[in-house]
Amino acid sequence: MKLFISADIEGCIGTTLSVETHKEEAVYRPFAEEMTREVVAVCEACLEAGADEIVVKDGHGDATNIDFMALPERVKLIRGKSGHPFNMMFGIDESFDAVLYVGYHSPAGCGGNPISHTSTGNSNHIYLNGKLMSEFMLNTYTAALFKVPAIFISGDEAICSLAKELVPGIITAPVKKGVGASTINMSIGEGLRLLRDRAKTAVSGDLSSCRIELPGKFEYVVNYKDLKKAYQMSFFPGAERVDERTDRVVSDNWKDIVTAHSFMVY
Repeated sequence: MKLFISADIEGCIGTTLSVETHKEEAVYRPFAEEMTREVVAVCEACLEAGADEIVVKDGHGDATNIDFMALPERVKLIRGKSGHPFNMMFGIDESFDAVLYVGYHSPAGCGGNPISHTSTGNSNHIYLNGKLMSEFMLNTYTAALFKVPAIFISGDEAICSLAKELVPGIITAPVKKGVGASTINMSIGEGLRLLRDRAKTAVSGDLSSCRIELPGKFEYVVNYKDLKKAYQMSFFPGAERVDERTDRVVSDNWKDIVTAHSFMVY
């Protein structure tokens, strides 16, 4: 069994302030260490459940947050930014049996995490086919392009709930809850046990029950914080201006959408 893990930091235990997720800040290191602990816990659980090979994509910031020296055998780590539009899913292909998400967070426009966002902090919100688009939704559609099911997600309560809406069979491990500008977090020990137990359950279950079909058509609508950004990105090939803060792209090809996103919000 070959598994893909996409990892982020804002949904990990403890992270509450944006400054805690930025490498150049003095307070960053303990949160990167927690991201590593959570990834390692999920990897170990997957291996115990029968995984033969795991590929982990560090998906936060410059993608060099996870301590590669802490990872167990049979786990490969993709570090850094390739520049490919798949971004947090770079490396995914049809050879994988399933994808798992660790440390994921609520999308821009959602109050489920004090540092909710979608890919960058440039948007007020992004809608895909009329639903608020999270990084989970973006990446799960990318996985679906290769018919790879999304079977597990850990992070804040809100993103776990949104994940269930898109993939009803997904196993969730909510380790924190956002309330206004605060977070309510599990202890590290309790959280790691939850991740191990839920990841093992996910890998041991019916993977095919979490496979989804891509919609036949996509409408991607992004509302920007910055007026100049909105105007500038309205010139992206295939984009059209909806109003002074909003652009949209419509296509029946998911690669068009994920490529547009990789330019239009960065």
